Amino acid sequence: MGAIKSVRVHRDARGCVFEPLNGDELLAQSNVHVVITEPGAVRGNHRHACGTEVLAVIGPALVRTRVGGVLQDTHVAAGEVVRFTLPPGVAHAIQNTGDRPQVLVSFNTIAHDPAEPDVIADMLIPVS
Repeated sequence: MGAIKSVRVHRDARGCVFEPLNGDELLAQSNVHVVITEPGAVRGNHRHACGTEVLAVIGPALVRTRVGGVLQDTHVAAGEVVRFTLPPGVAHAIQNTGDRPQVLVSFNTIAHDPAEPDVIADMLIPVS
């Protein structure tokens, strides 16, 4: 699998700010999107055929990955930010385990093409 790294979060009375990628890492990206997930909902449940995806997940969340048939669960604590680098073929799913909407930032080395998405469905967390 790729890397899992805690991201430094700067906090004050206004809220928080974090940098999901440094300048060099940002240059390798072709797509970025921000995802808002409602409590209990699941995102992902897929893998990418060609692109490497980098997710900055703001907890609380459950991130489940599968590499070579082996499942790994990572629990991201409330207020923590964890960055997941997911090479092609690594299945992943993210569930909001909190009681408020959750934000995640996603980058990919492949530009999004709605006509031919680089996504292969792969159920890791059942959707109710």
